[in-house]
Amino acid sequence: MTTTDTHTGARPAPPEGRDGGLALPPEEARQATNEHYELPSEVFMAFLDERVKYSSALYLTPGATLEEAQTAKLHFVAERLGLRGGECLLDVGCGWGSLTLFMAQEYGCEVTGVTPSTPQAEYVREQALRLRIADRVHIRVGSYSDLDIDGRYDAATMLGSIVHMPDRVAVLRKAYASLRREGRLYLSESCFRSAEVYREFASRPGTRHVTETIFGFADMVPFSQLIEAAESAGFSLERLDDLTAHYHRTIEEWERRAQANRERIEAAAPGMAEPLVRYLRTANAGWGYTSKHYALTAAKSRLGPKAAV
Repeated sequence: MTTTDTHTGARPAPPEGRDGGLALPPEEARQATNEHYELPSEVFMAFLDERVKYSSALYLTPGATLEEAQTAKLHFVAERLGLRGGECLLDVGCGWGSLTLFMAQEYGCEVTGVTPSTPQAEYVREQALRLRIADRVHIRVGSYSDLDIDGRYDAATMLGSIVHMPDRVAVLRKAYASLRREGRLYLSESCFRSAEVYREFASRPGTRHVTETIFGFADMVPFSQLIEAAESAGFSLERLDDLTAHYHRTIEEWERRAQANRERIEAAAPGMAEPLVRYLRTANAGWGYTSKHYALTAAKSRLGPKAAV
């Protein structure tokens, strides 16, 4: 059983691991994280877009709706991965299935989604049946670190999921092993803007409200640590995209919808509306000051990106 601080309800901060991250067994991290992700789907439907996509959108025009921006983001991920149609894709931390279902439906990919949450898995399977793409969608339930994943994939995605996994190097080595030669990885994550800021702000109350009270476990590190972990896993780095402004606008819209739908959120999960709104405000207040949101594209290639001819 995980103990809590009797005064604040927050978990004591776990010790640091060898790479500067938090040392926590993957199963304990999974159980802690599921306290958030196993909330009723109605909570997330009350403030996310119609695909229930719980990560940054991509606003290509000033007047774009959240739904349009989330669709643009999914096409952006497909472009970064070089998808042309029919590929075999691994979606680590598939959430409510937005990317898994989109790539199967729009690009004809065979997609394996991984989630630690049984309610999420059931939801994605139901949606795959509804969309008549169940033959192309396979959902694995459990901690990614503990699952047997073969090496047949053309591409892998991790959108906002590695923050919940204590051993980043091991996770990225596993992703590397799951890819065929020249396979690509798309990884996006919110992070502290520098190691100095990480040391200063990681234990502050606002940060711990997000990483522990809301998410159960999340180790939001400087992106340089994720780049180092990707390189240690064997990946060749291809691109780095700064999506901070897009995530700021995404969360603004999430907060607007959460405020407008407080009654729906409370009906689904009593007592959740206020912490959720506080989380969204805290997250948005830090962009550019303490935090950034980057996307990394990397390849399983010793030679790196091919030159244009």
